[in-house]
Amino acid sequence: MAIATINPATGETVATFTALTDAEITEKLDRADRAFLAYRRTLLVQRTRWLHNAADILERDAERLGAIITLEMGKPIKEAISEVRKCTSVCRYYADNAPEFLADQPVDTDAKFSYVAYQPLGIVLAVMPWNFPLWQVFRFAAPALMAGNVGLLKHASNVPQCALAIESILLEAGFPMGAFQTLLIGASQVADVVRDDRVKAAALTGSEHAGASLGSIAGECIKPTVLELGGSDPFIVMPSADLEKAASVAVIARLLNTGQSCIAAKRFILHETIADEFLAKLTEKFAALTIGDPKDPTTDIGPLATPTILEDIDRQVQACLAAGAKAAIGGSRLDRPGNYFAPTILTDLPPGCAAYSEEFFGPVALTFRVPNLEAAIDLANSTVFGLGASAWTMIDVEQKQAIDQLDAGAVFVNGMVKSDPRLPFGGIKKSGYGRELARQGIHEFVNIKTVWIGD
Repeated sequence: MAIATINPATGETVATFTALTDAEITEKLDRADRAFLAYRRTLLVQRTRWLHNAADILERDAERLGAIITLEMGKPIKEAISEVRKCTSVCRYYADNAPEFLADQPVDTDAKFSYVAYQPLGIVLAVMPWNFPLWQVFRFAAPALMAGNVGLLKHASNVPQCALAIESILLEAGFPMGAFQTLLIGASQVADVVRDDRVKAAALTGSEHAGASLGSIAGECIKPTVLELGGSDPFIVMPSADLEKAASVAVIARLLNTGQSCIAAKRFILHETIADEFLAKLTEKFAALTIGDPKDPTTDIGPLATPTILEDIDRQVQACLAAGAKAAIGGSRLDRPGNYFAPTILTDLPPGCAAYSEEFFGPVALTFRVPNLEAAIDLANSTVFGLGASAWTMIDVEQKQAIDQLDAGAVFVNGMVKSDPRLPFGGIKKSGYGRELARQGIHEFVNIKTVWIGD
């Protein structure tokens, strides 16, 4: 894919960028290596000051940065500005909490003194996606920089202006030159960066295929990785649930970012006694959404990020319909310029169709009926993914059963699955491994060093 800004609402190519040459990549790696030697010795109080500065800049420039997000990947502007502001929260969280997370931990042993130290690894490569082009990066960068690592960013090729803006924000905040650099490179150039001896670890958020590729290369080189990959999150609704609240949250859970989210609720698994009522509420709420120009603050649903994503979701929906599924609403592309697909609810999905095995990355809700919670959990766990899961029930024993038995990195009861700086985030099965955010996230890319001092 060319490195370019292409407006998803119009198809217009706004700007193009030239990929770095091998010599330019080497120069950036050299700069990062030199920066790490000095940066690792900076005081935590100084890193804290710089990260707070970054949060202030994000807050100050939220509307400008939100407009760049909207231009490059089509996120409705109100959501784009909210994304920028969420980035301030992760910066402030790690600025405030990293000193505690990284403090030496004394351990009582037979030594005169022993403790666990948390020390930086060096250069960490981040391969990041387009769907949350600032949030995904800052939730990596904030803990990595506070830990004393330096970062290299290979961002998605359709959000180059977002990538450059992030580097600019961190430089303005005071981080030293080379502490965080953007690499405008294509996917084919990533392997050589991972293999470079100066790169000590890598993080990737993206597709299962991309994660397998990077993980394989890093494994050959014996380098740690954190992978956050796809998801087909279940949203289970039981008879005791507050159906109005559940349906209102379901709209956001499925259609935030026009449905282009790994942790979006994708499979709505409904107890048969409340399925009709819930579907009626959900369909009514889908029908009330405003589809339009993502720059308009009244728009709820914008275009999909690329023509390929539009083609993929259309193919999946048409395959389900051809197999016998029904569309309660939507079911097709919209006849207008740009990458628009109608918000869609599919019902009567026959076993074996794409809805049972594939991730649907767009504004499409897949609905299923089940006779009891056991069947709901079995269906929820039948996918290869295991990122998040949401269960709606007011009965304590059902809540515990869902928490204990759902195969997912996160289970939210009577709420929408979301990332929060205070909670670890990540998946199991083919949704990846490792954790971002919280205390666990900052410890992914440090040397957890045992220290033993005798008499």
